[in-house]
Amino acid sequence: MISMIMILNQKGEIMISRQYRDDVSRVAADSFRIQVIAAKEASSQPPVKRIENCSFLYTRHRNMYFVALTKSNVNPALVFEYLFQKIRVLKAYLGEDFDESSMRNSMTLIYELMDETMDFGYPQNCAVDVLRLYINLGNVKPQDEPEPQQLTKQITGAIDWRREGIRYKKNEVYIDVLESVNLLISSTGSILRSEVTGRVQMNTKLTGMPECKFGLNDKLVIEKETTAGRKKAGVEIDDCTFHRCVRLGKFDADRTITFIPPDGEFELMRYRVNDNVNLPFRLIPAVQEMGQTKCSINLKVIANFSEKLFATHVVIKVPVPKNTSKSKIKNSFGRAKYEPEQNAIVWRIKRFPGKAECMLSADLELVRTVRPKAWARPPIHAEFQVPMFTASGVHVRFLRVYDKAGYHTNRWVRYITKAGGYQIKI
Repeated sequence: MISMIMILNQKGEIMISRQYRDDVSRVAADSFRIQVIAAKEASSQPPVKRIENCSFLYTRHRNMYFVALTKSNVNPALVFEYLFQKIRVLKAYLGEDFDESSMRNSMTLIYELMDETMDFGYPQNCAVDVLRLYINLGNVKPQDEPEPQQLTKQITGAIDWRREGIRYKKNEVYIDVLESVNLLISSTGSILRSEVTGRVQMNTKLTGMPECKFGLNDKLVIEKETTAGRKKAGVEIDDCTFHRCVRLGKFDADRTITFIPPDGEFELMRYRVNDNVNLPFRLIPAVQEMGQTKCSINLKVIANFSEKLFATHVVIKVPVPKNTSKSKIKNSFGRAKYEPEQNAIVWRIKRFPGKAECMLSADLELVRTVRPKAWARPPIHAEFQVPMFTASGVHVRFLRVYDKAGYHTNRWVRYITKAGGYQIKI
C-alpha cells in the first residue's frame, strides 16, 4: 500500500512527511521536486508520475502538494480518495483556507492526524466527527470526553458518521432530487443521445439514532408491489451509488434503501436513467444560407412540461458564422443579442412558462471572404433550470423514520432539473 505521505510547498521543500514503510526514503522527494514541480508539470500532466520504480500520486491545495509514494500496485482511486479526505480533515481543523504558515504552526496536530488516519500504509478512519472526539488540538471546539466504551464503538463500529445524543425540537427531513439532462439531437431531428444523471441530497434534523427507509418509483420495486388488478408505472434506475450509511445488503436483496442518516447535509445516492427521458424543451431550428453574404436563422422553442410549472435562467446560444458583421434579431419574449466574442446569438429568458412556445428569427449580413470556407455549423446549446420537474420521471414515494421515541417527522421534497450538455445540431 502507501509507503509515505509528503506535503511539499511550491518550492519543492518538504514541510511534513510521514513514512509508513521502509521501502522508500526522503531522497525520492528530490526526484519529485526536479521532475514535477521544477519542470512545471503539475498543471499539464496527469497527477500520477512514475520515477525510479516509485509511483508518485499527488494533488494540490493552494500552493502545497499532497503526495503519496508507493512501490506496490495500488488502487489509484483509493489513494486519491485518501488525499482528498486528508485535505477535508485539515480544513476542519485549520480552516477552509489553511496555508503553509498555518501548517507549520500545527505540526503536532498534523502528525497526530497522520497517525490516526493511516496505519502501515492502509487508510483508516477519516471521519471528522470521530477524530474530533479524541484529537482536540487546533481550532475545533472541545467536546465532552466520551467514555472509553463509547469511544471504541465510535472508532471501530459501523456507524461513525453519526454520534449519539443528538436532540432537536422539531424533527425535519429535507430532500432534494437534482437532475441533469444530457441531450444530443442530429440536424435531421433524430435523438443521438439522451440520458439523465441525478442525485438525492438530504438534510436531516432528527433526534437520536433513527432508522430511515427511503422509496423511489423504481421499476423493479413497483413490479414486485403491483397486484394483478393495479398497474403502476415505474422508472428503470441504473448505476446507483450510495452514501456509506446505506445498507447495501438490503438494497441488493429487495431494492429497499434503509439507512441511519448522518446529521445535517449529505448526498444519499446518485443514479442514471437512459430510457423514456422527458425532455423539458424541444428546439426546432431552421438555417438558410443565401450565398456568401446573407444567412437567416429561425428557432422555435417549445416547453414540454406542465403549464403549472416554469423554467428559470434559460439561456440559448445559437451559433452564427464567424464573418458575421450585422444582425437583425426578432424574438417573441426575453432578450436576444449577438455577441461576437462567442460567435453566437445569446437568447436569455428569465421565466419560461410551461407549454409555451416562442420564436426567434435572425437575419445576418456576412463579410465576404477572400477564400470562402464552408461554415462548420456548431450545435445550439441550451441552459435552463426547471423547479419541481424531473426529466427521468423519478419521484419520492415515501420516507419512513423509525425511532424508539416514536416522534413525528416533517418531510419536505423538492425537485430541480438542469441542463447538462443540451445540444441540437443545425
